[in-house]
Amino acid sequence: MSVEFIGYIGTQHQSEIHPPSGPVIDRDYVERVARAHDEGGFDRALVAFGSTSPESQLVVAHAASVTQRLGFMIAHRPGFTAPTVAARQLATLDQFTGGRVAVHIITGGSDDELAKDGDHLTKDERYARTSEYLDIVRQEWISDKPFDYEGVYYKVKQAFGGVKPLQKPHIPVYFGGSSDAAIPVAGKHADIFALWGETQAQVAETIARVRHAAAKHGRQVKFSLSLRPVIAATEEAAWKRADDIVAQTRALREKAGLPTSGHVPPNAGSQRLLDAANQGSRLDKRLWTGVAAVTGAAGNSTGLVGTPEQVAEGLLDYYDLGVSTFLIRGFDPLDDAIAYGRDLIPLVRELVAQRDARPAVAAG
Repeated sequence: MSVEFIGYIGTQHQSEIHPPSGPVIDRDYVERVARAHDEGGFDRALVAFGSTSPESQLVVAHAASVTQRLGFMIAHRPGFTAPTVAARQLATLDQFTGGRVAVHIITGGSDDELAKDGDHLTKDERYARTSEYLDIVRQEWISDKPFDYEGVYYKVKQAFGGVKPLQKPHIPVYFGGSSDAAIPVAGKHADIFALWGETQAQVAETIARVRHAAAKHGRQVKFSLSLRPVIAATEEAAWKRADDIVAQTRALREKAGLPTSGHVPPNAGSQRLLDAANQGSRLDKRLWTGVAAVTGAAGNSTGLVGTPEQVAEGLLDYYDLGVSTFLIRGFDPLDDAIAYGRDLIPLVRELVAQRDARPAVAAG
C-alpha cells in the first residue's frame, strides 16, 4: 500500500499561534507555500473552505499555476453551487491543471456557520442533500449521454457534462464527517475518508464503520488522517516546543476573548477529539491533544510529537491500521512544511517501502 502526503495552503500567514498578518489573500505567501510543498515531496495540498474565507477553487487555480507536480485537495461544501455546475467547474480545473485536482466534501457540522451562507437545513438534511449532490456530480463526470435525476433536494432534466475530468474514471473524492448521518453517505460516495488525528482505538473503530458502510455498496474506501506533527532534533526539544505552542495558543485566544476551556463543539469530529483530549494530553505512543483541549478541538488540532524518526514510527502505527494518506500541517505553516519535506516525508516513505517489502521477502 503506497502512502500519500497532503499539506496545507492558507491564503495568509496564520495559525493558532500566529494571528493573521498581511492581506486576506497574500499572493506572494500563497506562491511561497505552494512551491514549498511542490519541492518538498507532498502529493497534494489542502485549500480549505469556510463561510467567510476566500474561494477554494480559485486559490487552487493560482497555486497550480506556480507549481509543476503538486496535486490539490479542494475543500468544497455541497449545497451552495448547483451540482451540475460544480462538476463542470472541477472538471475544467482538472483539465487545466493536468489532472492535479481532488475534491474534499465537507458537508458542515455547525448550524451557525452554515447560516452565514443562508443554509438552514438540519445536519441530517444536509448529509442527505450531499448524497444527492454527489450522485449528480459523479454522473456529470462519467455519463456519456444526458441523464435525468429526481431526488428530494435536486431535480435535473437531461443533464450532461460536456467537459470531463482528465483523471479517469473521475476526480478523487475525499469525504469528511463522523456523525451517524455522515457515515452512510461516506460509504456510498467516498474514495478516501478523512479522519482527524484521533487515538488508534478511535481510528480503528471509524475505519471499521466506514468499511461496513461501503461494503453495502460493493465499494472499498481508502483512509486519510490529519495531524499536526511537532518535530525537533530531540524528543525533549519537541515536547518543549509542543508546550510552548499550547501556551501561545492559550495567550492568543485569551487576548481575542475566545474560550480556552469548556467549549463544546457542535460537530461530531471535534467532539471525538475532545473525548481523546479528556483522556490526557499525551496518548498512545505520542499523540498530543494539548491544542485540541484549549481550542475546543476546532478543526485539525492534534499531533504527534518527537524526533522525525519517532513521529515517522507513530505514523506507521496508523498505516498499519489502514491509513494510507496523511494530511500534515504545522503551527509555523511555511517553515514546518519545509521541515516535513526535508526530514519527515522521505523517512516515512522509506519505512513504508521497507514494511511493504517484508511479505515479499518472506514469500521468496
